[in-house]
Amino acid sequence: MQPTLERAGRVSLKELIPQGRFFGSDDIQFESCCGDAYRCEPGDLFVAIDGHDRDGHELYREAVERGASAIIAERPLPVSIPVCVVPDTRQAYGHICQLLAGQPAKAMNVVGVTGTNGKTTTSMLIASILDAANSRVGVISTLGRSDSTQTKPAARTTPVPPEMANWLKRMSTNGCSHAVLELSSHALSQHYTAGLQFDAAVLTNLRRDHVDLHGSVMNYRKTKARLFEQLKPTGFCVINADDPGSQAILPKLDAPVITVGQREQAEIMANVIERHASEQTFLLMAGNETVPVRTQMIGDHHVSNCLAAAAVGLVMGVDLATVARGLEAVARIPGRMERVECGQRFGVYIDSADNPDRLAIALKALRKVTAGRVICVFGTPEHRPADDRPMMGRVVERAADLGVLTGGHVPQAQPLKALHDVLDGYDRPARAHLIPTRRQAIQWALEQAKPGDSVLIAGEGRLGVVSESGKFATLDDYDVARSWLYETARAEPTYSCFN
Repeated sequence: MQPTLERAGRVSLKELIPQGRFFGSDDIQFESCCGDAYRCEPGDLFVAIDGHDRDGHELYREAVERGASAIIAERPLPVSIPVCVVPDTRQAYGHICQLLAGQPAKAMNVVGVTGTNGKTTTSMLIASILDAANSRVGVISTLGRSDSTQTKPAARTTPVPPEMANWLKRMSTNGCSHAVLELSSHALSQHYTAGLQFDAAVLTNLRRDHVDLHGSVMNYRKTKARLFEQLKPTGFCVINADDPGSQAILPKLDAPVITVGQREQAEIMANVIERHASEQTFLLMAGNETVPVRTQMIGDHHVSNCLAAAAVGLVMGVDLATVARGLEAVARIPGRMERVECGQRFGVYIDSADNPDRLAIALKALRKVTAGRVICVFGTPEHRPADDRPMMGRVVERAADLGVLTGGHVPQAQPLKALHDVLDGYDRPARAHLIPTRRQAIQWALEQAKPGDSVLIAGEGRLGVVSESGKFATLDDYDVARSWLYETARAEPTYSCFN
């Protein structure tokens, strides 16, 4: 659903897109635009977008009947109102929305974060570092939208252009000096960020993902690299030197690059010196300076995210001690190796790992801090490609001592087929425990846990769902696990539940 965006004062489309071909008028002037024909209002400029499920070019009559004053399209249309033809209406839509909002991003330092894994965590860490430096920060991420005074849940990682422009305007109005934007490959491919220029572009890592959406791994990588094309002349890139996929695009970058890493030589590095089930300590090294960082989030992948965030902070003028303080201030991130603490003598972690790579990373992190068994509850989200399923089964069979295969909180169209696809990845399918109902699977896994074990509940984390009525609800692995642990604590008062 595309909201209408409007402002006081008329905009000249000829000035914004001089290369456009105009039919029915030498110019189109407008005060509002809309990308959804069914939501057009009188006077709107209708932007015809070829979408996933419908083509806006086939809905022009609906827009005209609802009062659209003009249309911007990718081909001429048989209408009596003016039409501007451009090569890519998605690109144009982004530029138009930013212009109507007053180009709010120009008043802020804008950081874009993309990559296969770690986008959300890195975005939160960057915001925390900037906050520690007394900057006012707005954030757009999977976890929600914040204009520094108010936070709202999100239905998708990156908002569509009108929503993006409105949130950036709110940030600017509230005095934000920085905006941190988490950018999905879908958003980059659909040009949701058109009209924006970035001061910093962060690539966390580049693995195999979303091949179903982009057609090939090569197309996926090219899509991610689009972010670097939107850097300001003074902008810089942050690249993970430990990640081969990220390293592959280094020669193609024209902007200054800051490299970070734990294994490969880089400008900003880290060395983990202490690991525990609930925290880890690493040395953060930049130039001739070294500071210890103690974080309550575990795993080498989290250290990599910390390094990327630190690079942004340092280049933006934050001193290393303040960077460390900002990293340490992030005690937990919902659904990102989030520890459930009720005083139990085994670890329970919630992670939204929904692809084979993320699942392997999470299990590896737990193996390093677990004296006993690693138990994994996992499912196969319906939005993921079918060929991910056997790979996830293979990962769990090899990396966990006990695998519990289940469905999602939201019923799937073909749950049994999904479960069988996962079993195809097992060398010994009899080792897998199948419990289709997610709540029951989580409770059963917790019942099996013994002192010294770790239980990973993977695949959904804190899943946000927007109903057809527009209401937002959270389907929460964390609450399911915590509720069971709390009830067990009441029945066996050998430990107490606390936040």
